Amino acid sequence: MPHPFSLAFLTVFDAGPVEAIRIAAETGYNMVGLRLLPAGPAEAPYPLMTDDRLLEEAVVAIRDTGIAVADVEIVRLMPDTIVADFESFLERAGRLGARHVLVAGDDPDASRLTDNFAGLCQLAKTYSLTADLEFMPWTEVPDLAFARGIVEAAGEANGGVLIDALHLDRAGSMLEEVRGLPAKWINYVQFCDGPANYDGSDEGLIRVARQARLMPGDGAIDLTGLARAIPDNVTVSIEVPNHELASRMSPRERAKIALDATRRLLAAADDTRA
Repeated sequence: MPHPFSLAFLTVFDAGPVEAIRIAAETGYNMVGLRLLPAGPAEAPYPLMTDDRLLEEAVVAIRDTGIAVADVEIVRLMPDTIVADFESFLERAGRLGARHVLVAGDDPDASRLTDNFAGLCQLAKTYSLTADLEFMPWTEVPDLAFARGIVEAAGEANGGVLIDALHLDRAGSMLEEVRGLPAKWINYVQFCDGPANYDGSDEGLIRVARQARLMPGDGAIDLTGLARAIPDNVTVSIEVPNHELASRMSPRERAKIALDATRRLLAAADDTRA
């Protein structure tokens, strides 16, 4: 079965949610990713979290276009997290028909992080959502092995590990680790590319991750290897935030280029596997 493609929020960060849904439909995606909660403490909640009219407009656009919502962002599990506080977020995600919740781990206490992740999974299950823990080198879940340990210890059927190609490469995690994950834990993956030479400081990694990723095939990450390592039918979320490209290309243009590049790469991976 071919991979469904999702247009990640960050690829068209400068488009509103209704526009992003319509761009996804017009450019050939199957799904879209939407952000409701802020990525950092300095940000406010996104309009989908606070504007009921916009939420309804997004629901209508989803119905009209047939575009599904793959994932919603972003739950950060902190030392002071109270899982019940995410109920309104999950309720809105359910109204959007979302399938997955992107989760980041920012708690240095692994036992508490595991307990909160398990609690989030349980709450998300009531809205038919998976909770997918994304490892990032600058967080308290820095690599694939650590994320696997948290998900395994939590023991919830709807818990998963989110593999981002950039973070996989920068964390030094191996493709063998991807192949070793239970397929049921891989609900979707994020594809992009990145330069061979980069600043390995937290600040440098964050800058590239949030505003200077490359189109698949334009960098040095082994995306062909990753494509061969993931389950055949898993959703591929194309996440290519690039502020330089955004200064000279529309969100629609960037979305189409990213999808075409990813399709070429996956086709090449299939050809070499055969």
